[in-house]
Amino acid sequence: MRELFKNRPVLAWAAYDWANSAFATTVMAGFFPLFFKDFWTGDSDPTVSSKLLGIANGIAGVLVALLAPVLGAIADRGQRRKRFLMAWTFVGVVATAALCWVGQGEWAMACALYVIGTMGFNGAIVFYDALLMDIAKPHEYDRVSSFGFSAGYLGGGLLFVINVLMFLKPAMFGLASPASAVQMSFLTVAVWWLLFSLPLWLWVPEAQSTSKIGFMTAAKLGFSELRNTAMHIARYKQLLLFLVAYWLYIDGVNTIIKMAVDLGINRGLNRQSLIVALLLTQFVAFPAAMAFGYLGERIGAKRGILIGLVVYAFVTIYAAYLHTEAEFYSLAVLIGLVQGGVQSLSRSLFGRLVPEGKSAEFFGFFNMMGRFAAIIGPPLVGVITNMGGGQNAFAYVLLPMFIFGGVLLIKVRVGEQ
Repeated sequence: MRELFKNRPVLAWAAYDWANSAFATTVMAGFFPLFFKDFWTGDSDPTVSSKLLGIANGIAGVLVALLAPVLGAIADRGQRRKRFLMAWTFVGVVATAALCWVGQGEWAMACALYVIGTMGFNGAIVFYDALLMDIAKPHEYDRVSSFGFSAGYLGGGLLFVINVLMFLKPAMFGLASPASAVQMSFLTVAVWWLLFSLPLWLWVPEAQSTSKIGFMTAAKLGFSELRNTAMHIARYKQLLLFLVAYWLYIDGVNTIIKMAVDLGINRGLNRQSLIVALLLTQFVAFPAAMAFGYLGERIGAKRGILIGLVVYAFVTIYAAYLHTEAEFYSLAVLIGLVQGGVQSLSRSLFGRLVPEGKSAEFFGFFNMMGRFAAIIGPPLVGVITNMGGGQNAFAYVLLPMFIFGGVLLIKVRVGEQ
């Protein structure tokens, strides 16, 4: 751990996770689903707002999924990972800030900005993940990847504490109401995200291309390489197997992140208790993600992920019997224990499977599979909830994904092609 804090490129890289996790926590998991149901669609049936929220998440997933591999291929050819990362970051920052001024009942505008913000968030991650190859050696992937996720949980959690205090005690911050506090929180996320992105821009090194090529040439070569990769990806059998497994289980992870608060609201749980539970998840996840990094080094990333999937499978069943705030807190702790571990070890395991020189392009596929997965879970949960499935929607949709994703992951052989 000590050597990580002495490594400026690693610290600067992890600072971006600290930066963008504010969007994942305050906006995606916390205040957007809460505000969407109570402010932007307040007069609608709660199950209708669940369906709309799920569809918005699905649309964002489709758009990012279509762009991710192309952007990755272009970045590999043009060596512009940091530029693309900052461009997508700017898109996300502007859309997030704009949520501050969306009026009551304007659910369509809220959805549009949320989709754009989510695209910015996920588009930047393609290049952020690929930069892991430039700052760490293969034997360091588990620890550095987990360090990044831990920084994200801590940074996102710290801002979320401030945002929750704004929500609970708006007068203390000179705000008129809890609704005003939520709107101002969107603006604080935008500033936080942009500010803490600067260390990556300044101090993370980027592998330089041996020959300088222009953007249009890089784009043409990138599309050509992407086409060839899609045609020949079956050559990398273990990589392909992992991507399918990842596509299944990460859908469940993303759906829980995006729909958990909505689920609690539909069960009539106190709004403040739900927000406090999200805070609990963040601060449990911070040390847990670091612990999973060391666990991955000792027993292997694959086994560490499988442990997390077993816990997630239990969570989907437990959610069907959830009725009280105390039970929701227990659910938050369980999720916090494994959420960061599954995400970070998946990234580092994939890094071991990527052919040399294909990091950004193949991480584009990695993110594409995750985003395509995100178009299934949230809309299905929303639609099943709208049809009367209630909390059982989580078990109906997500449990098979965790089970089948885990079975396929068991078959992945690291070190083989």
